[in-house]
Amino acid sequence: MSRRDRLKGLFDDTAQELAAANLEEEAPLRGPAGPVRSMALTLGRMEEESRAMQEALLSGERVVELDPDLIDMSFVRDRLAELPQDLADELVRSIEENGQEVPILVRQHPQDAARYQVVYGHRRLQALRLLGRKVQAIIRKLDDVDVVIAQGIENSARRNLSYIERAVFAFNLASKGFERPVIMKALSTDKTELSKLISVAKSIPMDVIMAVGAAPAAGRRKWIALAQDWTNATTSRLQGLLASENFAAQESDRRFELVVTELATKPDRRAVTEYEWSPKQSGRIKGRIRSAGNSFTLALKTGDAADFGDYISRRLDELYDAFKAGK
Repeated sequence: MSRRDRLKGLFDDTAQELAAANLEEEAPLRGPAGPVRSMALTLGRMEEESRAMQEALLSGERVVELDPDLIDMSFVRDRLAELPQDLADELVRSIEENGQEVPILVRQHPQDAARYQVVYGHRRLQALRLLGRKVQAIIRKLDDVDVVIAQGIENSARRNLSYIERAVFAFNLASKGFERPVIMKALSTDKTELSKLISVAKSIPMDVIMAVGAAPAAGRRKWIALAQDWTNATTSRLQGLLASENFAAQESDRRFELVVTELATKPDRRAVTEYEWSPKQSGRIKGRIRSAGNSFTLALKTGDAADFGDYISRRLDELYDAFKAGK
């Protein structure tokens, strides 16, 4: 199956799922979204409270009050975006009315003994900062590996990280030098699945992932399909879409759908791109580049044009092999 056929199939699946979701939203038996979401948030917080307090009691730890200005974020990010504004408002309102019932977990900052670093509870910390209140926290002595595992297990327990957030989390940990067994434990996954997670986050440029966002409805299969055969040309095709105001105004799942649609659409072979090139360092050479469908032309002139052109010609095999290896 060709890359374009795979992308078209991915687009069709996404469109069908969104259509099904729309039908569900229009169904007369469906209850109001707000109350259901608030109930889910409340039940989730009750479960977190019970688990956190049990852990603290069993370990002999106590809950203390800390100034939120003394607490820094974790050294590794596991989310692509903050809590959506409506849910953030609900969390702030809940804490304002009922107090902070679930303590956050922190450790002493490894570079500053007077400060702390969040292990989990970033959103509660942000809400309490907005309210200007002290933070109820459990202070635990943890090294970097402990932080990664605790942070990952906490998110796995809540099951609220999207697939691409898990992929980026895994990729960031691997980039920081954490060993695979540690990352596997943090994400509660096996070696094969971890390789797929890292591969997806490595294949798709991070600025594209950040532009799309968490896309919670786009699961494993869709992100893997999108990552297959990703090239620099793929990124170039998306530049206009990612920079548009319409794209930025959409919800994350809709942005994912727009990316899939754009890549599944047959490009206009008549489109012509022309631009000039000159070396970043001073040099006696200029180039004019023209790209039109399947045609690509590089014209060199002035100064070292002949010598540089000969240099490129003698290394075409080497350059092409490097290009293929990097795909």
